[in-house]
Amino acid sequence: MIEWRNLYRGLLMGASDIVPGVSGGTIAVILGIYERFIESINDVFTKRWKQSLAFLIPLAVGILFAMWSLTGVINWALKHYPDQVSFLFLGLIAGVIPFLARKSNYKETFERTHYVLLVVAILLVGSMFFLEQDPVGDAITTFDPTTYLILFLSGWLASTAMILPGISGSMLLVLVGMYPTFSHAIHEFVFEALIPLGLGIAFGLLIMSKILRYLFHKFYYQTYALIIGLVIGSLFVIFPGFDTDMMMNVLSMIFLIIGLLVAYGLGKIEH
Repeated sequence: MIEWRNLYRGLLMGASDIVPGVSGGTIAVILGIYERFIESINDVFTKRWKQSLAFLIPLAVGILFAMWSLTGVINWALKHYPDQVSFLFLGLIAGVIPFLARKSNYKETFERTHYVLLVVAILLVGSMFFLEQDPVGDAITTFDPTTYLILFLSGWLASTAMILPGISGSMLLVLVGMYPTFSHAIHEFVFEALIPLGLGIAFGLLIMSKILRYLFHKFYYQTYALIIGLVIGSLFVIFPGFDTDMMMNVLSMIFLIIGLLVAYGLGKIEH
């Protein structure tokens, strides 16, 4: 039975994946489907493939539709209201931390090693704040074997990050200079770019999902400590600072509160 509810979940994940600094994996955590998302990807080539595809197909449709339809809108918003967009997603991400804490039952399960993992993850992701981030540039429009390989590797890199809460695939594409090409290819349906990108994304998801499933099965609470650290670290990456215009700061706070309320509402509904 196809889970049509995943269409709207995919829309939320796809919209977040477009924004540099935000991870679709974080949204999957808010929606309460993260572990099932990992298991479904792993089950695609097993006897449970029907259940897996029933879960993944509407999710993928929602993600792809959001990326195609909202790329222009989100890029416009990032250009004209970058701080407000950042504060909206800051609220969404901060709002997921209490759910993660309850899921991990940290008061009873976390020991010293768990907190070490948490701090290391915070430092790992937070250090991306100091890297040069410029999502504006020229998209690749001419293609050859080298370009196809670069696009494949970029898709692999992005999907590996997308599946991890707190680590943004879009941010990594910005850092390697491929975000303009990624955005242009999706918005304009450039199939020569989309095919190698899509193959890279699919390959990355399959590999990373297997690693994550192993970690969840063998080191469940350690993995949650790592995820909580990744999510907290992403707050430092996204935080844009404050504007000199007080009204813009007020608007940013409003968007922060909206993000917190949306995260809380989704968490209550889904969990």
